[in-house]
Amino acid sequence: MTLYPTQLLRNDDGRLEIVWSNGQRRYYRPRQLRKNCPCATCREQREAEEQDKMKSLLRVISPEEAQPLTIARMEPVGHYAYKITFSDGHDTGIYTFDRLWELGEP
Repeated sequence: MTLYPTQLLRNDDGRLEIVWSNGQRRYYRPRQLRKNCPCATCREQREAEEQDKMKSLLRVISPEEAQPLTIARMEPVGHYAYKITFSDGHDTGIYTFDRLWELGEP
């Protein structure tokens, strides 16, 4: 059985809440979703950062990264995923329902 979202909610604490077709609710912090973005650019950046960990202990962040991160928009992609736009402008990640389920906290 394939699970799919039946309801998307934004909680007062900034978390995304998804109610799934099996009745379960799972919770998502925007920073966690952004950190796990599945787009090619983010995957390559994570791999490069992992390789560079030994070279640098302090990473310089952009002004956008210093601001509280929010989910600005979620758009369905077919019947299998959502494209998430974050407040830092990043919008190239396509989060499949399976991946969203895995990332959620009960």
